[in-house]
Amino acid sequence: MTYGQPFVGTDSGPELLRQAGLRKMLSALGWRVEDVPDLEFEALQLSEKSGTFEGNAKNHKLVGAGCEMLANAVEKTLKQKRFPLILGGDHSIGMGSLAGILRAQPETGVIWIDAHADLNTPALSESGNMHGMPVGMLMEGVAPDHRQIPGLEWLADGPRLSPDSIVYVGLRDVDPAERRLIQSLDIAAYTMHEIDRYGIGQVMEMALDHLCAKNPNRPLHLSYDIDAVDPVLAPATGTTVRGGLTFREAHYVAEAVAYTGNLASAEIVELNPSLSCGEGAEATVELGLQLITSFMGKSII
Repeated sequence: MTYGQPFVGTDSGPELLRQAGLRKMLSALGWRVEDVPDLEFEALQLSEKSGTFEGNAKNHKLVGAGCEMLANAVEKTLKQKRFPLILGGDHSIGMGSLAGILRAQPETGVIWIDAHADLNTPALSESGNMHGMPVGMLMEGVAPDHRQIPGLEWLADGPRLSPDSIVYVGLRDVDPAERRLIQSLDIAAYTMHEIDRYGIGQVMEMALDHLCAKNPNRPLHLSYDIDAVDPVLAPATGTTVRGGLTFREAHYVAEAVAYTGNLASAEIVELNPSLSCGEGAEATVELGLQLITSFMGKSII
């Protein structure tokens, strides 16, 4: 998916991860891998009867139709007792991932690793880019009336994400409206300030305790935006913000989630090799590959 933001190139991320050896590395960790081909977003047939929408949500028909395809695939995979590993693409695909997960496993806790809160809606967004909306579009008490947004009508009667079922880690670029929502909804959010103050170990302990204290066996979904990592290490992404996770902090996040044994689904998004030189693009893809293997079970010993 590349329609949720203004740059070309994010749709090449999955194939680059494959070429870098993802399947072989997952197999080496003991996983039996079914490599489902990329969803055919380019072939989407949009209804001529779908209406217009006056809100600020660019490419809402394409993003909505693509996310519906993804939601159906994720829901089917989970109901088959398999693990969906979702490769992005821009973070607008999170709408599809979350919708499918909540339909199949509504008790899931979400760990959102990102420089941004992605809590906008068409009524709140300044840019209209839908990669900044996947959480807001599913959040209880925040989500809009999807029946009024062509392409997103399928979300109208779906489950919603409870504010106490998500934890943010790594935030450092949050819009004013998102900041107010995080505070008013009492969403657990650990910014780079908390990571500096407490260290990544204690932050992850607090984050996981928030989600799993009452239910130690709660299924978890990890949504990992590569822009959570400092752009010195991951320059090939669309919305870089200085001062992000270090190499070891980024891996510790993945390792801590894997160690719970509760990870039931995961996605990695926003790798865009067209936004950096060849060396920077290669380094970003390699980091993405390493992070995937970390949350899929690779350990130092």
